[in-house]
Amino acid sequence: MPVTVGPYGQSQPSCFDRVKMGFMMGFAVGMAAGAMFGTFSCLRIGMRGRELMGGVGKTMMQSGGTFGTFMAIGMGIRC
Repeated sequence: MPVTVGPYGQSQPSCFDRVKMGFMMGFAVGMAAGAMFGTFSCLRIGMRGRELMGGVGKTMMQSGGTFGTFMAIGMGIRC
């Protein structure tokens, strides 16, 4: 099957590249949201110092991974 060529001779990204890019974009957005919500919730329950950093980091990773996965699935469906 021939490779599709864009308007200026550039090839289009593969489906895997699109899924990977969707995951990275979703991960970045999820990390930002996790930073905001994680900081608020950890401060609300009284965390300080190292405990606060650990709690916020955990929330950021969970939120980023979740949103990144859903964005990757969405980009996979569009391929």
